[in-house]
Amino acid sequence: MTSAPPHREIAVVAFAQTGHRRTSDELSEVEMLMPVLHEVLDRTGLKTADIDFTCSGSSDYLAGRAFSFTLALDGVGAWPPISESHVEMDGAWALYEAWTKLLTGDADTALVYSYGKSSPGPVRDVLTRQLDPYYVAPLWPDSVALAALQAQALIDAGDTDEPALAAVAARNREAAATNPHAQLRGAVPQGDYLVQPLRTGDCPPIGDGAAAVILAAGDRARELCARPAWIRGIDHRTEAHGLGVRDLTDSPSTRLAAERAGAFERPVDTAELHAPFTAQEIVLRKALRLGDDVTVNPSGGALAANPIMAAGLIRVGEAAARIHRGDSDRALAHATSGPCLQQNLVAVLEGEPR
Repeated sequence: MTSAPPHREIAVVAFAQTGHRRTSDELSEVEMLMPVLHEVLDRTGLKTADIDFTCSGSSDYLAGRAFSFTLALDGVGAWPPISESHVEMDGAWALYEAWTKLLTGDADTALVYSYGKSSPGPVRDVLTRQLDPYYVAPLWPDSVALAALQAQALIDAGDTDEPALAAVAARNREAAATNPHAQLRGAVPQGDYLVQPLRTGDCPPIGDGAAAVILAAGDRARELCARPAWIRGIDHRTEAHGLGVRDLTDSPSTRLAAERAGAFERPVDTAELHAPFTAQEIVLRKALRLGDDVTVNPSGGALAANPIMAAGLIRVGEAAARIHRGDSDRALAHATSGPCLQQNLVAVLEGEPR
């Protein structure tokens, strides 16, 4: 085994995603994923054989069958044998695993992908499987009801109100007007209450989608990308599983992950936040100390497209793509999983000085 340099630089060098849709009944997961894999490889000129490590994120609960991720390997090409791993999480956590693999020096390039089809079943009920199986899950509180509890807690604390939540939704979806991949673009009515105080417009769209990124280390990254998005820090933390012992108006795990990732060392100019519900953006902005000078969710965020198991990886990809284009110099990307921001990952990405 080769030893890794003590401070090995690793970067996102390419990003691709599907056009996110309410339903893709005519496509299997593999058929949905393959164009994304081809696109992300084409952006670097790499072939599957050039990838040292592959890691994916998806959910068997969404797919409705065990070990469903093995079918997706047909789209990657698992023969000749490849070095591969999988996480039953959003693809942002697959990226974290790939990042640690490259840090060891065992690989110089990695392909990370994730996908989710939420349209086939009642996703609000499916997500109850994330809950504490003894005290909470038997009550069947769905994901929107729990998000409404969090929103009401923020309102009761004086941290926000319904007009402020509507403004969050409007800003995100207006930003998505220029995002060709977004499911919802431009002005969207707030609509009726879904679970008070959340209206339809405060909640993410249900849809299908996939995303992929390529990581590379050191000089290999510079060969593959004109302006790599260097991962200067990345960390993930979790809250207590029991909702009753948490302060839903705050996110200590996000704050700690951001601190360990170096987000507070210097200001960021862009933040891609995985906030599926409007109230969650309020919580994250406070935890991450984001001021009005930071561009938040220029892609529209999860309120414009929320393919479960891919939306967090997309936040990293969107932040990296802005660095690739020269639209950002130092960006923060956030991903979440579980009810009410239970698990949180923060990555800080930088471009080289221009």
